[in-house]
Amino acid sequence: MRKTNLAADLLEWYDTHARKLPWRVGPAARSGGQRPDPYRVWLSEIMLQQTTVAAVSDYFQRFTTRWPDIHALAAAPDDEVMAAWAGLGYYARARNLLKCARAVSVGHDGRFPDTRSDLLTLPGIGPYTAAAIAAIAFERPETVVDGNVERVMARLFDCHTPLPAAKPELTALAETLTPSERPGDYAQAVMDLGATICTPRNPACGICPWRAPCLARDRGTAAQLPKKTPKKPKPVRLGTAYIARRIDGALLLERRPDKGLLGGMLGWPGSEWQEGSVPNHAPPIRAEWKTLPAEARHTFTHFHLRLSVRTALVPMDRAPGTGEFFAPDRFRPSDLPTVMRKAFDLSLNT
Repeated sequence: MRKTNLAADLLEWYDTHARKLPWRVGPAARSGGQRPDPYRVWLSEIMLQQTTVAAVSDYFQRFTTRWPDIHALAAAPDDEVMAAWAGLGYYARARNLLKCARAVSVGHDGRFPDTRSDLLTLPGIGPYTAAAIAAIAFERPETVVDGNVERVMARLFDCHTPLPAAKPELTALAETLTPSERPGDYAQAVMDLGATICTPRNPACGICPWRAPCLARDRGTAAQLPKKTPKKPKPVRLGTAYIARRIDGALLLERRPDKGLLGGMLGWPGSEWQEGSVPNHAPPIRAEWKTLPAEARHTFTHFHLRLSVRTALVPMDRAPGTGEFFAPDRFRPSDLPTVMRKAFDLSLNT
């Protein structure tokens, strides 16, 4: 395998075929002297964790329009940032986003550290994100390995060790290819190759810049790779959500604790979520509650959730035992996390 030429071949392909992404400084702009903004690189990498490019693009545009730099984001109220993040999922990322923005704004005078080791000291930045920022924003020769890169390496080297056990092996193989010149473009090029050519199903091997040295293509094993250890079935948890509307249109909401699932997000008062049966839970306010015939269903990383939705109309003088009423001009369904919005939609359509 011509390892010395692989990076050059891929960069030549990238110069023509690089995806146009709202956070990316493309190869032509880079060659003209434009440099990536570390703030935009960091923000995009945090948003892209466990999320697709298609889902992230609109959020990224809204965030950078509203908070165009690290100081603006650091000064933003928590609830506004959490509301803007609603629907993107994995809400711990949004909490760490604010912590990191404030750490950089105050502790680093608004400038991101430019090495992987220093980036790792910031809240919410792990090994992958630190390597990506160091390579893309600061041209450090760091190896950036996401799911796309793992797939490319598994096929290029015909690695049959199943994931996730194969991660160290695939990272070590990727490190052998990382160039000292244009490491930021190279990191993005490998990810683009996996996203557009070396796809999970039906890879376009005929137009791949690495088709000649690819061992899996040569041996006919590409469709089998990367191998993965079978996942255990996700358990099902049950719970109840209570949607109380006051006669003036105000809705009863509560903010979830900062720690835990959907931490810091607005949502409907309700029970714990548990396996087996819907847990007993007292309604948040005295009312005549009606159980809707349909459930709000949502899948999280580790479990499926089925929420029984109960609704009620309450008078103006009725005080809740938990949460607070939000007048219609203070409430937007888009501020809710997806599972809570699903429950709200059921209350409107049932």
